[in-house]
Amino acid sequence: MSRLLRRSILIIGVLAILGMGIASAFRLELNYFRNRAVIDDAAARYRVSPFLVASVIWQETRFHSEYRGKAGEIGLMQIMPMSAGEWAKSEHIANFEPATLIDPKTNILAGTWYLGRAIRRWNTQADPLPYALAEYNAGRSKALHWKRNTARSPELFTEMIEYPGTRNYVRTILKNYRSFGKPWQRW
Repeated sequence: MSRLLRRSILIIGVLAILGMGIASAFRLELNYFRNRAVIDDAAARYRVSPFLVASVIWQETRFHSEYRGKAGEIGLMQIMPMSAGEWAKSEHIANFEPATLIDPKTNILAGTWYLGRAIRRWNTQADPLPYALAEYNAGRSKALHWKRNTARSPELFTEMIEYPGTRNYVRTILKNYRSFGKPWQRW
C-alpha cells in the first residue's frame, strides 16, 4: 500500500470519527429542542438543570419515548413504575397508571422529580451529581453503599462504583452535561 493511500485512509478515518461526534452532539441538541418546553417546565418545577435532564434522557433512550427497559423501566427517562408511583403520590395524582409513562410529558415530569429528589438528598456533597446519578441508575441503597466505601471526593466515589455499567453511566452523563450544556446555553 502506498504512503499516499495510507495517509488518505488515515485522514478519512479521522474525519469520520469527528463527523460522528458532531452528528451525535447535533442529534442531542435537535432532540432537546423538540422536547424543550416539556423539559424546561419539568426542570423549573423540580429545580434541576434542563441540560442535565436532556443528558439523562439521551443516555437512557436517545429520546425514544416508546423504549422499555429489561427491568421494567418505561419511556424517555426509563422510570420504574414504583418510582413513578412515588412521584404521583407526591403530586396528589389519583389513580395513576404506569402505562401513562410512555407519554413524554408524564415521563419527563416523573423522571425529573426523581432526579431532583436524588440531587437534594446528596446536596451536602461538594458535587452531588455523581451520587445522584448513581442513585438514579442503581438505586439509593447501592449509592449509599458506595458512598460508605469512599472518601468525600466525588471523583473517588465515581471510581469506586462497583457496577461498571453504573460507573460508565455517571461518567457519560456528566461528560455530556458539561459539554453539550454549553452550546444550549446560547439559546
